[in-house]
Amino acid sequence: MLPKIIIMNWKQQQLWLEDCFVRAMLHEHNIVETTTKRQWRNGTRQFKLPTGQTLATYKSGMVRRCDSSDRVYQINPQYKRKVRWMYLDGVDLVTKEYTTTSRVKIWSGLARLNYLLQYYLKNYKK
Repeated sequence: MLPKIIIMNWKQQQLWLEDCFVRAMLHEHNIVETTTKRQWRNGTRQFKLPTGQTLATYKSGMVRRCDSSDRVYQINPQYKRKVRWMYLDGVDLVTKEYTTTSRVKIWSGLARLNYLLQYYLKNYKK
């Protein structure tokens, strides 16, 4: 008897890979997924670390540390960028610029999970 072949599209395959990665995080590092149904529908995945902290990944590309209900910190990598704008000062055209800090968005769900795990290993693992 031949084994049943499951055909998945790209999105299903990525979700399957993410779920496998989450199971590996649970077995190897005791990181428990605490995602609610509403968060799942929104594309958010939340995890409780063995140390008690909570980290979450968002479909928007962000990874955040959630200490309590009112404190959420972005932990995505940062980079500096220049912002420029122009305006009219009387009859003169003036250009201004300043340097600001931006966050790198991690678009792949699997990459976000990997970043979350690396952040845990670097900052919380003893």
